[in-house]
Amino acid sequence: MIGELINRAEQNHQLKREEIVQLLSLTEPDQLEALFCAADRVRVRFMGNQVHLRGIIEFSNYCCRNCFYCGLRKDNHHLTRYRLSEDEIISIARHAVGDLGYRTIVLQSGEDFRYTAKTLASIIKRIKELGEVAVTVSVGERSYAEYAIMREAGADRYLLKHETADPDLYRQLHPDLLYENRLRCLQWLRELGYQVGSGNMVGLPGQTLETLADDILLLKELDVEMAGISPFVPHSHTPLGTYPGGTVELTLKVLAVTRLLMPYTHLPATTALGSIHPRGRELALRCGANVIMPNVTPAAYRPLYEIYPNKICVNEEPDNCRGCLHSLITSLGREVATDPGHSPKFVQQDK
Repeated sequence: MIGELINRAEQNHQLKREEIVQLLSLTEPDQLEALFCAADRVRVRFMGNQVHLRGIIEFSNYCCRNCFYCGLRKDNHHLTRYRLSEDEIISIARHAVGDLGYRTIVLQSGEDFRYTAKTLASIIKRIKELGEVAVTVSVGERSYAEYAIMREAGADRYLLKHETADPDLYRQLHPDLLYENRLRCLQWLRELGYQVGSGNMVGLPGQTLETLADDILLLKELDVEMAGISPFVPHSHTPLGTYPGGTVELTLKVLAVTRLLMPYTHLPATTALGSIHPRGRELALRCGANVIMPNVTPAAYRPLYEIYPNKICVNEEPDNCRGCLHSLITSLGREVATDPGHSPKFVQQDK
């Protein structure tokens, strides 16, 4: 019966909520292998054999929010804060694009309103002038007008994780945010023509398999171009610091089911997964993932962008990470993509 369910999902990319829960409940090694292999076959069929590298610049660790799981929360006074200047950001991007060959730059920060939409637009324009490069922005909730300014400046994508599809749990974890507004922001981004990224954490306190099924169904309903699925990693300087973290196995199951239901969506092998397991990113690439997001922030700043502790590669310079990732990808018989890696849906629209 499980084999038939996996086969049907592989063929028609549809599952009911209770069927998703059934797959997320799997524990038998043979059944897990069948699930992961099916997800990998869907990845090959729809997304090919290339792995896309997205270079992340973590340009500010200031944040006005107090999310219970995040080390950047404004009430974490143990953290040394920093902001990069516009020229510093452009210098980092120039090296990432010109020397390391990355074709996507991700501008990521805490929710730091010191960087206005006008400032971010200037940065986006300057990065776009570096060559054939896509720009993803991930700076949290902004107004429709601000999103429009960044889009007009040339931003191709926007990453705004919904974190959990359970409104009650969302409310508990985000004391100064509204679930309804998060969904509204995602709708605005769609209306403005962004390639939209969202995603969720796996293993949050109070989360259930039914909640995770709702996460996957929400991502499918939103029809996102990228879905970041990461394990919850507790941070000692947050209210959730003493709770157990998410597991590798459950994260991989959520990733695999998402790939079965969303064949054209970019799925990253997340840094968080690589941080809780030495082969985490490799395992994700075998379960449907086709993106890795290496950090191109200078090593001096990396330890300060501590959303969660014990993040991998925090003491490495971007050049070293580039070589390691190339070796990892080719060791799996995969290729490093040399194009910006736009969503297949957007590429088809352009033709």
